[in-house]
Amino acid sequence: MSKQAETSRRNFLKTSTAAAAGVATLGGLSLARSAHAGENNTIKIALVGCGGRGTGAALQALSTRGPTKLWAMADVFPERQQLSLRSLTQQLPKQIDVPKERQFIGMDAYQKAIDSLDPGDIVLLATPPGFRPIHVEYAVEKGRHVFMEKSFAVDAPGIRRILKAGEMAKQKNLKIAGGLMSRHYTPLEEAVARIHDGDIGKVITCWAYREHGPVGFSPKPAGMNELGHQIRNYSCFTWLNGSFLLDWLIHNLDVCCWVKDAWPVSAQGHGGRQTRTEPDQLFDHYAVEYSFPDGTRLFAQGRHIARCWDFWGVQVHGAKGSAILGEGIPDPLLYQGHQQSRDHVTWRYKGPQCHHYQREHDLLFAAIRADQPYNEAERSAKAAMVGILGRMAAESGKLITWDEAMASNRQLAPGLDHYTWNSNPPVMPDAHGHYPIAMPGTTQVL
Repeated sequence: MSKQAETSRRNFLKTSTAAAAGVATLGGLSLARSAHAGENNTIKIALVGCGGRGTGAALQALSTRGPTKLWAMADVFPERQQLSLRSLTQQLPKQIDVPKERQFIGMDAYQKAIDSLDPGDIVLLATPPGFRPIHVEYAVEKGRHVFMEKSFAVDAPGIRRILKAGEMAKQKNLKIAGGLMSRHYTPLEEAVARIHDGDIGKVITCWAYREHGPVGFSPKPAGMNELGHQIRNYSCFTWLNGSFLLDWLIHNLDVCCWVKDAWPVSAQGHGGRQTRTEPDQLFDHYAVEYSFPDGTRLFAQGRHIARCWDFWGVQVHGAKGSAILGEGIPDPLLYQGHQQSRDHVTWRYKGPQCHHYQREHDLLFAAIRADQPYNEAERSAKAAMVGILGRMAAESGKLITWDEAMASNRQLAPGLDHYTWNSNPPVMPDAHGHYPIAMPGTTQVL
């Protein structure tokens, strides 16, 4: 994400063949201007969530073809908002128009930022995933186009809200893009298309990995309330990020389901805290086995422990070949058989360089300007549900079906819509500063 946040428009235009050539289409969407967004029409952008990923998303949105302007910003931390604003102003000063009166702070700041836009403008939603359904719903109700960063919800009720908002967006002719940028990485698109064409035979197993060092944790500063502390460390609290399995493995879980062209029907697995001592809720390892409708399996492994084997990608095995691809693999490869050596490579991408973080915004803004259908809400929600299903199975130790998980009414943060800065979060530390940790065999998830 840091590399993307540092990408400037100049660098993108220089390195992206498609942008440098000024191509007429992106992913089949005409860039010809229509009455919906002419050359003189500026699309105003509101940024909700001003961390590193939000700042990167704003830079990429402002780097799309056609006039754009950053119009409003919202966050709960003033210092983070100012850091983001300074960074964006340094890189694209002519496109930043965010005076003090449109720098909103607080739990309701997202409403004020969205309200400051006109119908047909766009909001970039990059807060912790626990808030995503609330923000998407509000944006669609107000008639704004949406870019929503992953993950898209942390529980089944949140997923259902995203699905409902997606349907409402279709009725209102609003565009929604989800931040699963791997879906728009040209080398990966071509690799998956070849797998679908039978290059490695019928897909038998998929393996999704994210194995690396520990996820960071910041102690609570003096004077900070508990809600602020947990939002600041959102990756470490399940009600905010939905678990390491969801928020960190979602890309490769989605890639596996893309390869299979199916969503799983059940999952069972396990996880826990073996080496982690930070006062939070985070499991430091997961292993989940998913079953697809045809009986084939998807295996997901997530671990963030120091001095262990590190790998971030997807392994696919078919009846006559295999592949290595996915998020974390910039150069996807297809192989004859299952020995993945250089002399067994049957395909590798040879096309122009692709910047998938930028391309997902190019496609979205092209659709807005050409008034073309563009709605990734359902696919994004189901990809998140794969992670939620796996988290539910691992935390409970039970085999759980997709239908059971989707029907669950268990909310990780009941009443979140009405939180203020003085609200207590749904989990609080005990007298020793420890938080409740899921216990397989005991924890109830349905």
